[in-house]
Amino acid sequence: MHAAAERLRAAGHEVHVPDLYEGRTADTVEDGMAVKDEIGREELLRRAVTAVAPLSDRGLVYAGFSLGGSIAQNLALGDEKARGLLLLHGTSDLAEDASVDELPVQLHVADPDPFEPHDWLNAWYLRMGRAGADVEVHRYPGAGHLFTDPDLADYDAEAAETAWRVVLGFLEEIGG
Repeated sequence: MHAAAERLRAAGHEVHVPDLYEGRTADTVEDGMAVKDEIGREELLRRAVTAVAPLSDRGLVYAGFSLGGSIAQNLALGDEKARGLLLLHGTSDLAEDASVDELPVQLHVADPDPFEPHDWLNAWYLRMGRAGADVEVHRYPGAGHLFTDPDLADYDAEAAETAWRVVLGFLEEIGG
């Protein structure tokens, strides 16, 4: 996350990376899921809201990776001043009554993604569209779940470079 934040900062973007896990880390996906479950989704979301509340009057572009995408999506959909939502490697369910006013949303995801059911993406895309979001989905065939992270076995250099090029264009376009 910090390397991705530095990449965005180097391109001229202001980036904040709240530590929702309060310094806790995990060596495996399984260990990370156990930490997430121990803390709980509601507590993670509460921590995220607390972290971004002082910044939200600026019109933020919310971004998240994997589970962080779920949290970023919830924050963006609840912030009427949000300028955009950038999701890498994950999304979240959304309420049937979710509503946003043409919120620009960009998702970058492995195809297939080993952590998502086969048909989840189409259903998510349709729900986001019904909610009023302006959604772009970028799929990366054969890439691993966290394909943008060069420190992981999932890393796919070609997919990562394509994703970062598209992400930077998205941020420039929406003024993020």
